[in-house]
Amino acid sequence: MTVSPPPTRAEYCVVACAEVWRGAGEILAAPMGPVPSVGARLARLTFTPDLLLTDGEALLVDADGVVEGWLPYRQHLTLVTGGRRHVMMGASQLDRHGNQNIACIGDWGRPTRQLLGVRGAPVNTLNHATSYWVPRHSRRVFVERVDMVCGVGYDRAAEHPGTARFHHLARVVTDLCVLDFATPDHSMRLASLHPGVTVDEVREATGFPLTVPPEVPPTREPTARELHLIREVIDPGGTRTREVPR
Repeated sequence: MTVSPPPTRAEYCVVACAEVWRGAGEILAAPMGPVPSVGARLARLTFTPDLLLTDGEALLVDADGVVEGWLPYRQHLTLVTGGRRHVMMGASQLDRHGNQNIACIGDWGRPTRQLLGVRGAPVNTLNHATSYWVPRHSRRVFVERVDMVCGVGYDRAAEHPGTARFHHLARVVTDLCVLDFATPDHSMRLASLHPGVTVDEVREATGFPLTVPPEVPPTREPTARELHLIREVIDPGGTRTREVPR
C-alpha cells in the first residue's frame, strides 16, 4: 500500500485560501497568485460548487479550464460594483486594520520604490468581500502604517460609513498563519497557526501588536480527497511550491 506524503505547508495554505470562499454561493472568485488560484479551484470542486471562476481575461471557466461562458470586461465590472465578487489580493504592506498598499514604498510624492500602482484596490475593498494572500509573512509587509492606502482598512471605512457600507475584509492568509479582523475594533487577530509555527514566530514577523486569543487553533488539515485534487487534478506541476517552498 502506497502511503501518501503528509501535507506540505503550501497545501495548508491552499486549503486556508479555499476556505475564504466556503459558502459563498454563485459569486466570482478573483484569486491573485498561484496558491489562491489553486485554492479557488479546490473550493469549486469541493464545498462551493456554485463558485464562478474566470480565466482572467474574458471567459468563465470550470475548475478544469473548460469554458462555461463569456465574461466581457463590462460585465466583470458589473459584478465588482454589485458586490458579486470576492477577490484575494496580494499586499506589499498591510497594517493592523487591513489598510493595504501595492503602489509605492516611501512618500508617494517621491517614492523610493515604485510598485504596481493603486489598481482596482479601492473599488474592490469598498464594494465586495476582500481577502489577502501574503506568501512571505514579515515586518516589511505587516507594518504599523502603510506608506500609501490602496485597499481600504476598517478604521478608514468607519470614517465614511455611507460609502463603505459594503466594506468587508474577510481573512489574511500567509505562509505562517491565518489572520482575521474578529475583534471589537476590527484590528488584526491571529485566527490559526500552520503546523510547526508558534505564536512567538508570528509576533516576531509582524510589525504591530496582534490580538492573540488564549487558545489559537491549528489551520485545518487538507482531507485525503483535497490532497488528491491538489496534487493530481488541479496542480500536478506543483506551482504552489514556488510561492511556499517545502
